[in-house]
Amino acid sequence: MPQRLTHPSLLPAVPAQEIRRRPLSLGVHVQRIEIEDLVVTDHRLVLAHARTAARQDPDTAALLGHSPTTPLTLQAAAALLAALHTTDELTGMGMRIVRTTTRTTAATQHPTPSSWNCPRHPTRTSDAHPHPAPAWASRPG
Repeated sequence: MPQRLTHPSLLPAVPAQEIRRRPLSLGVHVQRIEIEDLVVTDHRLVLAHARTAARQDPDTAALLGHSPTTPLTLQAAAALLAALHTTDELTGMGMRIVRTTTRTTAATQHPTPSSWNCPRHPTRTSDAHPHPAPAWASRPG
């Protein structure tokens, strides 16, 4: 006598087995760069802090054109402080953030690499008017 087959809906439930999968490497690299626009609110304070910073880190000051015989310009002083301190520290040194912009670049490593650069719209942190991103920046490629 032939054996009768049981309909699948009448079979007992089999617990689902967890299949461990290895992560799939797609060869995608993403780089995010945060750009902060700063303004000087107290130039005397910025120059005083920068002189101190130049004495403590003469190598970084030299990269910005400072030497014992060359005084720091206000722009070089602000750049030196921005290179050495956090945004929160800069606030107490006579500077403040006007705008923050994040640029994101994503690229693949396939035989024919592709890259996409998408600047995000700036985050306004004061009453300053942000510059709008150019029209070409919102399209891939």
